[in-house]
Amino acid sequence: MSENLKSIKGSNYEVTFSENGYVALNNLLESKSYSTIFILVDNHTKDFCLPYFFEHFEDLKGVPVIEIPANEINKHLDTCRFVWQKLSDMGADRKSLLINLGGGVVTDLGGFVASTFNRGIDFVNIPTTLLSMVDASVGGKTGVDLGGLKNQIGVIVNPQLVLIDSEFLRTLPKNEYRSGYSEMLKHGLICDASYFRELSQFKDFEEGNILPHIHHSVMIKNEVVTADPYEMGRRKILNFGHTLGHAIESFFLTDSNKTALLHGEAIAVGMILEAYLASQLCELSSSEVDEIKSVFLNLFPKVDFSKEDIQEILALLKYDKKNSHGKVKFVLLKKIGIPVIDVQIEDSYFEGAFNYYQKD
Repeated sequence: MSENLKSIKGSNYEVTFSENGYVALNNLLESKSYSTIFILVDNHTKDFCLPYFFEHFEDLKGVPVIEIPANEINKHLDTCRFVWQKLSDMGADRKSLLINLGGGVVTDLGGFVASTFNRGIDFVNIPTTLLSMVDASVGGKTGVDLGGLKNQIGVIVNPQLVLIDSEFLRTLPKNEYRSGYSEMLKHGLICDASYFRELSQFKDFEEGNILPHIHHSVMIKNEVVTADPYEMGRRKILNFGHTLGHAIESFFLTDSNKTALLHGEAIAVGMILEAYLASQLCELSSSEVDEIKSVFLNLFPKVDFSKEDIQEILALLKYDKKNSHGKVKFVLLKKIGIPVIDVQIEDSYFEGAFNYYQKD
């Protein structure tokens, strides 16, 4: 069993860790007396994570399990409709509980399904990927994609509880692990320069103890979202790298000639591009831009972009959720650890950003 760490209090819920988390979930089940309990998994977590979960909750082995196909391409309203129908067919009511056991697709989609079924039922998130542990676990954002555009449909509703157990990461593919690590590096870039530099020396799961870093990332994100739950100001800093990163992710997801990028892979490109833009517009030093580029290119191979690709990616910026009054707004950096929000960027700067990313 992984080491225990102190629970982190969010808005009306807690993010719990390891054995303390299983105790907290058991207490929740006993205190709430749910009419029925359902578990949502994808085809991967059903095979690799559900048996381990049942080792801690043998009494739940008989509850209905709803399985959806894995991966971002299935994070859409048709999958929600399938889960809603399953809940209805199996007699779910307003006193039911949905336990979401999986990565960000499962927790985002499951949270949205629960928040809208019968006008809202309780849900618990048990993230099983590094990305979902440090990102989707905190802040109450639920939702699904629309036509390949990231998270266009959703609501902000908090779970009853989040349970993080790093033992689930033992079965995680290495590229998925690195994808989550990318988001942790972002937390350092926007809030904690020393944390970014500590994480810059990447270690695989088997090489080091990742749980304290997960805890620190959750603390960073929780502090931000608790201060600004509906993204009116400070919460926007979490979008560093995501404006261009989401456009890149959507482009590779919907272009049949491209191999889809994982979220962290696309966001890593976005962070390099937006670091360059920060050097042009927000005084970020060229040495820190180069440092950021070096760290992410040590994690991920460089992605090739044609001029046509770049044009299509930039065209997708108009769909970014942070836009207002037709203006695309970026989060940039003044220094590593010091973000700047609501920066508008002239189109003429983007070519330089992509050139900087692609040069050796």
